[in-house]
Amino acid sequence: MSTPHPASPEARDRLVLGVVGGSGLYEIEGLEEVEQVALETPFGRPSDAYTVGLLPRADGLPPVRAVFLPRHGRGHVLLPSEINFRANVHGFKQLGVTHLLSVSAVGSLREDIAPGDVVIPDQFIDRTAGRAQTFFGGGLVAHVQMGDPVDAGLSRRVAGAAEAEGARVHVGGTCVVMEGPAFSTRAESNLYRSWGAHVIGMTALPEAKLAREAEIAYALVALATDYDCWHQSEGEVSVEAVIAVLKANVALSRRLIARVAAGLPVSTAELPYPRALQHALITDPTRIPAETRERLELIAGHLLQAPE
Repeated sequence: MSTPHPASPEARDRLVLGVVGGSGLYEIEGLEEVEQVALETPFGRPSDAYTVGLLPRADGLPPVRAVFLPRHGRGHVLLPSEINFRANVHGFKQLGVTHLLSVSAVGSLREDIAPGDVVIPDQFIDRTAGRAQTFFGGGLVAHVQMGDPVDAGLSRRVAGAAEAEGARVHVGGTCVVMEGPAFSTRAESNLYRSWGAHVIGMTALPEAKLAREAEIAYALVALATDYDCWHQSEGEVSVEAVIAVLKANVALSRRLIARVAAGLPVSTAELPYPRALQHALITDPTRIPAETRERLELIAGHLLQAPE
């Protein structure tokens, strides 16, 4: 009997929670048996070393393996445009992550989403430019479905955990992802409001797209810090105002992560992850260059026929 490929569903039956932290969230608390893991990937270096450990659970339940990465690096040294999203997601995959929780600061585009509120978006509008959007290319073409860009099961658990922590939670909604690093003009902010968007941030894309290609379940916790610049009575967004709200939101996000982990099943059978590549690869396997096969082995090797 052959050994399953490390990325195949048969080999990934144990649920591993990944957490990528945005502005203000540079570590998670309560991890045991902690180690720092610095990785190299076929797509370069991730933002920082990964923190790997176990999150204990009550009632005799086995701990949850957790993997954390600060998206902007420790000390917040990377612009949104400088983040190597492909390396970050590939690193999570290397470490066995099956479900990825993304925590991100956002601006509110709605009156009813106040600073301090939590939004669990289920849609995105991509306004980024120049970011590497895919693992594929170089002789291997794949088109994954993104109609529903977040994992509904994981998102429901996250929303429930936020509500249990006493947060004001908005379930569903559209997140505009802009390039940055400058905040929006007022005209842009009002344009996004006219589109029906709910919040705006700088980092959820291409992160969510790459997680889908890597067959990792993805959910976004959007922590509202400001009203962008459309809200005339609130004034324009500033770093100082964002940081003030972030301090409270970071404490909430740490409690939320612990609560999500406490309620996770051990097996991926109970909380499935997407198998997005099953019908996404279109290239004739005999035409895929050897170097491309090697680069994409962890991502797509379980679906590629061995070359003749």
